[in-house]
Amino acid sequence: IPASVIYYDTTYSVTSIGDKAFEDRSYLTSVTIPNSVTSIGERAFGLCTSLTSITIPNSVTSIEYRAFEGCSSLTSVTIGNSVTSIGERAFQDCSSLTSITIPESVTSIEYQAFIGCSSLKNIIWNAKNCPHNTSAYSGPFYEISSQITSFIFGDSVECIPRYLCYKMDSLTNINIPNSVKSIEEYAFEGCSSITSITIPNNVTSIGSAFRDCNSLSSVIWNAENCSDDSSPFHNISSQITSFIFGDNV
Repeated sequence: IPASVIYYDTTYSVTSIGDKAFEDRSYLTSVTIPNSVTSIGERAFGLCTSLTSITIPNSVTSIEYRAFEGCSSLTSVTIGNSVTSIGERAFQDCSSLTSITIPESVTSIEYQAFIGCSSLKNIIWNAKNCPHNTSAYSGPFYEISSQITSFIFGDSVECIPRYLCYKMDSLTNINIPNSVKSIEEYAFEGCSSITSITIPNNVTSIGSAFRDCNSLSSVIWNAENCSDDSSPFHNISSQITSFIFGDNV
């Protein structure tokens, strides 16, 4: 895709990839998006079933509704560090995608962004402050949560949204970085294979985050000034056998 085009002797910058621009181009195997592009439109690459990789440059700020839906051969996606919004079902049915990194800049991931990504197992989550999901069904990893085996939080994350890791029952380990200030309700509900958790010292707000984590038995609590009283260990308190408070609590 060129960074500019000439039309009637006038040069125009290519700043967006329009809705359905390359939809259903099953012969398309690769694409290079120039740094002039700031948005990728609805269904722009939908059903490009031979597309194997995509690098979204740092100039792009939004990936719209179903932009890459049905790109079933897509094994590699690099999302640039200026993207703030990922639209509803943006990567639906990208069934060959095994891992994804959400950049720090992202402040919105819409309804079921990765639904149908049947091979997706590894998530790196760097989003600093991404608003919470309104329900478990609206989360980005809805219907594929049980297949996620690795979920890594970056060192810049300040808020872990509601329902983010809901029912990721194949996760055995979660490391919450010291940058985190709030853990929303139900963030890890149903993560039934996690056995231990450490709450870092900067956390000031925590909801019923670990509800129904049925294997959780060990807690290290370093939160210095956490005033919330919404029972982060709701339904599992009787199974906790080790609860250690840090020296600065």
